[in-house]
Amino acid sequence: MKMHIIGTGTATVSKYINTSCVFEEDDQLFLVDGTGGSDILRAFDTMNLNWKKLHHAFLSHEHTDHFLGMIWVIRTIAELLELEEYEGDFYLYGNDVVLGKVLHVCRMILKKRSQAFLETRIKFVLVKDHERKHILNYDFTFFDIGSTKAKQYGFLMEYDNGKKLVFAGDEPLKENGKKYSKNVDWLLSEAFCLFDEEPKFHAYQYQHQTVKEASMIAQDLKVKNLLIWHTEDQTGKKRKERYTEEAKQFYKGNVWVPEDGEVFNI
Repeated sequence: MKMHIIGTGTATVSKYINTSCVFEEDDQLFLVDGTGGSDILRAFDTMNLNWKKLHHAFLSHEHTDHFLGMIWVIRTIAELLELEEYEGDFYLYGNDVVLGKVLHVCRMILKKRSQAFLETRIKFVLVKDHERKHILNYDFTFFDIGSTKAKQYGFLMEYDNGKKLVFAGDEPLKENGKKYSKNVDWLLSEAFCLFDEEPKFHAYQYQHQTVKEASMIAQDLKVKNLLIWHTEDQTGKKRKERYTEEAKQFYKGNVWVPEDGEVFNI
């Protein structure tokens, strides 16, 4: 399976795209979060990702940097359907709050011809805490991350004969997520900034964490690969080096600090 990194930045970055990725298996795509806007369209183009192969997506929560790009995704799929250039249906998975808001926004701003596909060919699939779904021949277990800012879900994906990956959302893992993350092959974890720079970026104020805390959690859970994203953008070209250096002080596994547009074989 391939993991295409669409974006790696926090909400207000200007040098990165907001955090999002696409899983690819057997020429089929699964999108995780929508970024903060039309950057998702440019990313699909530059990364040679085919919209006609995208039939499944997951939206973790309602914050703008994850939510708004999904409206562009839905619009794009709707236009392909209108042109009869899209085979099958499109499925968007999420909790009740975020799906309700996506549908509400789509009904407010999409053209009537696009709206005709909502809840017919473009399907909104409600997932609940601890619910399992079989998607793209793999088993997903969705979980509430316990955010107090907005209802937010993450997931455990079981794939390739026993491999496990956890998408933890954009806050530190709490107990409800940790129980799915023990000994996993991959943990996709936010880290707002370096520990020494927390007073500058105010990670804790926004209920985020630093590289140090993300790494300590990964070590405690015996994760094999820690991928760090959802970061500030002021560290620039030294981000990979500096974040990796800090992570390795607290975590003994493999550390990955991706750039926008990178592709991983997982």
